[in-house]
Amino acid sequence: MPRLLVIDDNAEFCRILQAHLSGHGYEVATARDGDQGIALLEQQSFDIVLTDILMPQRDGIEVLRQVKQRWPALPVIAVSGGGWIKAGELLDMAGRLGADRVLQKPVRRDDLLAAVDALLKDVLRGG
Repeated sequence: MPRLLVIDDNAEFCRILQAHLSGHGYEVATARDGDQGIALLEQQSFDIVLTDILMPQRDGIEVLRQVKQRWPALPVIAVSGGGWIKAGELLDMAGRLGADRVLQKPVRRDDLLAAVDALLKDVLRGG
C-alpha cells in the first residue's frame, strides 16, 4: 500500500486528506508542522510527501529543501492557500525549488488524486 505523509498545520485539512486518501487505498500519516514531518521522514519511509508552504516552525519551503537534499528521489507535492504572499507566488517558488507538483488550496479532491497517482506511476517507472 503506498504511503503518504501530509504535513500541514491545519488539523482539519489533514483529517480530510487522510480520510479521502485512505478511502482510495493509500496509507496516510500526518504531521502538524515541518519539524514533526522531518522527524517522521527520519523514522519511516514514504512514497510521497504533501506539504503546506506556510506553517509555523519549519515552513514548507524548508521541508521541500531538506527532502530534496536528503531524499532526492522522494516526490513532493506543495500546497498553499497563500497568506501575506499570494499562493501562486509561493507555489511558483516551490516548483523552482523542486516540488514535483503544486496545488492551490482549496485543493480539489480529483486534482489531488490525479497528482498522487501520476507521481506514483513515475516512481514505479523509475523516474
